[in-house]
Amino acid sequence: MPISLINPDNHVQVPAYHHVAVASGSRQIHVAGQVSWDENGNVVAPGDLTGQVVQVYRNAHKSLAAAGASLADVVRVTWYLVDWRPSKAEAFLAGLAQAGTELDISTPPATAIGVSALWTPDLLVEAEFTAVIE
Repeated sequence: MPISLINPDNHVQVPAYHHVAVASGSRQIHVAGQVSWDENGNVVAPGDLTGQVVQVYRNAHKSLAAAGASLADVVRVTWYLVDWRPSKAEAFLAGLAQAGTELDISTPPATAIGVSALWTPDLLVEAEFTAVIE
């Protein structure tokens, strides 16, 4: 299923995502918020935003595969980051880069929202994924 990722002309270019995704598939897949838990419910990379971002992608990869999709089919990501401030951007972007090395991720439209807390105090990041397939 083709997905076109677009950055409009004369618009700020952000390396971590595109501003627009156009998908022509017929099945939508909505993945609930993924956090940095392993298969036993243990937090992966406690205190490490970069490591937790990578684990979020690993979990999203498994969730999407269960529905017959992949990270390449993702058309939207919404990130929730605990106590967000610009000084955390480097660690967050490093997690995206590391996940990109490990998994086949793309750069669909994304939103990052600062929150005061997640389900447990050791979770630093959560992300919801939307994918479209034929």
